[in-house]
Amino acid sequence: MMTGLAPELGRRKQAAWGAYKSIEDVVKKTKNTRLRVHLFNTTVLPALTYASETWALHKQDENAVSVIERSIERVMLGLTRLTQVTAGIRSSTLRQQSKIRDAAVYAKSSKIRLAGHVMRPNAYRWTRAISDWTPRHVKRTKGRPPTRWSDFITKSFKERYDALRVWNGQNALDYPDT
Repeated sequence: MMTGLAPELGRRKQAAWGAYKSIEDVVKKTKNTRLRVHLFNTTVLPALTYASETWALHKQDENAVSVIERSIERVMLGLTRLTQVTAGIRSSTLRQQSKIRDAAVYAKSSKIRLAGHVMRPNAYRWTRAISDWTPRHVKRTKGRPPTRWSDFITKSFKERYDALRVWNGQNALDYPDT
């Protein structure tokens, strides 16, 4: 099943590969892992996740972003998919070896960062008005409602709040007042 984000992910894939090609010579010549990581995180990762703040990411879209990132990561390490599979190297092992940031996590954190900017207390800002706006004369289509940008933010904050509540509950059990 194709989502509405598929054409944009295709453009992001081209942009990420173009960004990698601009640093490829330096990455191939240097063995310094910190320099490689810095180059990847400052050129390829922003090209791959450009405008990801506005994406309504589904699980398959997150997987697509991760696949694109892993393919560039393999080239950066001098591997092919075939050699990775035949050698039995897991992608998590490659990630530990390359030490680059996860693109899906980066996209999620940028969405949360944008939500902080949008929700600042000014009712007259256009970003706030657009995110709160619902069209009056549009009839909802049949089936499951589409995932919205705000759904991710709500879910993310709920998970953080629940994790904080659980942590505080365990903390209170570990250290009784008496």
